[in-house]
Amino acid sequence: MKRDFLSGGVLIALAAAYYIATGTIAESTLSDEIGATGLPRLLAMLLAFIGLALIARTAFVALAARRANVPQIPAEEEEGAPLPRAVGLLLIGGAYVLLLPFLGYFLSVALLIGAVAFYEGAARSWVLPTAALGGATLYWAIFVKLLGVHQPAGSLFQGWLS
Repeated sequence: MKRDFLSGGVLIALAAAYYIATGTIAESTLSDEIGATGLPRLLAMLLAFIGLALIARTAFVALAARRANVPQIPAEEEEGAPLPRAVGLLLIGGAYVLLLPFLGYFLSVALLIGAVAFYEGAARSWVLPTAALGGATLYWAIFVKLLGVHQPAGSLFQGWLS
């Protein structure tokens, strides 16, 4: 439970830093009423809300356990991702960032989804690549078609798309 409480605090701190960083986004003369900072600020607020919800959930569980006289779980028995697992996910995210300019948004997101699913233990079947391509298609549709946010095509495909 201590990890959940600490994780909630870290999420709130990250949300605050992200919200402050959105102030450096330049406003364009083509901006609408929401502006260039609208979506990033909304994401920061959602991240803060998740952090607050995690802290509140931890507090309510601790209060309910205290009222019911349920013994607390020792810290070494708490569920949570061990450090090597978190480092693995961080390396997958780093690979995504490195491959994005070369492979482009769609293919990089598909590989990211597939790699995370495989790393988390998804079965090796037709479902994995289908979910990765479907997820990449969904994100592409949301950002490119719905929101009008241009995504990089990637230097690998520059000659084919011009």
